[in-house]
Amino acid sequence: MTAIDVTGARTSEAADVITGARERIDALDDRIIGLIQERMAVSAVIQEARITSGGRRVNLSREMEVLTHYSEALGKPGTSLAMTLLELCRGRI
Repeated sequence: MTAIDVTGARTSEAADVITGARERIDALDDRIIGLIQERMAVSAVIQEARITSGGRRVNLSREMEVLTHYSEALGKPGTSLAMTLLELCRGRI
């Protein structure tokens, strides 16, 4: 299979651009995944401290701050992304 077949491009020049850009996206995805894993670990520390002190596992006002932050930065899809991140970090409520 050629680069043109793999990328869906119609020229070898476009295939080269797409191949390079996809490599960059893959590297960015790896970094994003690492950051999400780091966020999950930090969230676990916060939850443990909150629960140990007698508090609730989830702080809804803080979650609203996070949702607003993502929504303002990324629009409606940002809210969905934030909800997914919150669920990954604290579990379902």
